[in-house]
Amino acid sequence: MTSPFSGRNQSGMPPRMPTPPSGWPIGSYSTYEEAQRAVDHLADSDFPVEEVTIVGVDLMLVERVTGRLSWGRVLTTGGLSGAWFGLFVGVLLSLFNPTAGFGPAIIVALVTGIIFGVVFAAVGYGSTRGRRDFQSASQLVAARYDVLCQPRSAERGRDMLAKLAMRPRPSGENQ
Repeated sequence: MTSPFSGRNQSGMPPRMPTPPSGWPIGSYSTYEEAQRAVDHLADSDFPVEEVTIVGVDLMLVERVTGRLSWGRVLTTGGLSGAWFGLFVGVLLSLFNPTAGFGPAIIVALVTGIIFGVVFAAVGYGSTRGRRDFQSASQLVAARYDVLCQPRSAERGRDMLAKLAMRPRPSGENQ
């Protein structure tokens, strides 16, 4: 059973169903790395970090364009992907069926994988009809990262993070 105040179940584990985070804010950071550094500092200081949650606030889906797509690139990528899968299947077939022979099974599976990879890539790219002629990578980022703590330890955690903020960073760390 989950407590409406702790966001945790009776075993102390986070709930399986999505629930809003709970706790009092003890720090707010502009990057995830800074929030992670703060929680790491708490952990190094024997703070009960199981009471801490990092919450990304004002989430954004950022899609970074990584390159242009063309038929040549699509078919090459599809063929290479199919070749890897075909090689994997060919090795498995030759290991579990020694009568088929090691070389022929791998070659047949490799060629079949390349053909299927090229066909599936062509169908997928062709179905877009030129509406998406680029590759991209998507990432979920937040405008800020709040560190929350359960009320019983929040004041101590806030004091520890305030002391961390006043310390100069070692020269090897990113600003």
